[in-house]
Amino acid sequence: MQKRIAYVGVKRCIDYAVKVRVKPDQTGVVTQNVKMSMNPFDEIAVTEAVKMKNEKNVDEIVAVSMGPKECQEIIRRALAMGADRGVHVSTDEELQPLAVAKLFKSLVEKEKPQVVILGKQAIDDDANQTGQMLAGLLGWSQGKRY
Repeated sequence: MQKRIAYVGVKRCIDYAVKVRVKPDQTGVVTQNVKMSMNPFDEIAVTEAVKMKNEKNVDEIVAVSMGPKECQEIIRRALAMGADRGVHVSTDEELQPLAVAKLFKSLVEKEKPQVVILGKQAIDDDANQTGQMLAGLLGWSQGKRY
């Protein structure tokens, strides 16, 4: 029997309790020496994946994060929550939603998980685009059942 895998996206962003400050040149927000954590909506996604595993709907949970080496902290948090392993796509480039969706597509095509769970949006950019773009790139509905 094929192993049923769930991919869960986990993004590192400024902690929700931190008061964000705009850079003096107005090009973004100050992130240096600021507490970072897992996007709260991604924590919900990991929790849902763990529920799916407890209900025997999936056999393995893979936490996926993309970004600098510090993203490994977020993967470790997902592992502590119940994920079985993590995948880190390492880059120091700032990734936009389409780039993230394309990277996810490559990972999905390689390992063929039965489900991909992404938080509804990230609290840092509020884009709410990656899930829809990934579904379009894969030709999957957003409600695909496992």
